Amino acid sequence: MSLTVNGLDELRRLAGHHLGASAWVRVSQGRINTFADATDDHQWIHTEPERAKDGPFGVPVAHGFLTLSLFIPLFSELLEVRGVTTKVNYGLNRVRFPAPVPVESRLRLVADLASVEDVPGGVQLAVDGSIEIEGGQKPAAVLQSLTRFYA
Repeated sequence: MSLTVNGLDELRRLAGHHLGASAWVRVSQGRINTFADATDDHQWIHTEPERAKDGPFGVPVAHGFLTLSLFIPLFSELLEVRGVTTKVNYGLNRVRFPAPVPVESRLRLVADLASVEDVPGGVQLAVDGSIEIEGGQKPAAVLQSLTRFYA
């Protein structure tokens, strides 16, 4: 379920707000292979299902950076900001990958809006996120993302 805000003033008032959880997204072998092609990272633990059966995880696993890249579309499900001209992915303060993502897993983002700070022409959001694996004991990724919105 998406929260919609209108403009920077409403966004400022959301600091400290729990944004909820996104829908689940499946990580298929096709998605993993497409990511491998896009990044030229064809390590066998990701792209060779037969060989991966004998590897450390028993199945192919998603790239950590594939998991991280899902933050943007999953976050977009949680917060819609209207009345701004530009949205910029400004970076990350921290990222960890506590658990591997086995092929065919389902992931979702659970996020909190940690802070909203003024920057020239807009605001910068720090979002604390956890990308969960359905049925998993540990998250696939924990991170703090920085996003800027300009009026």
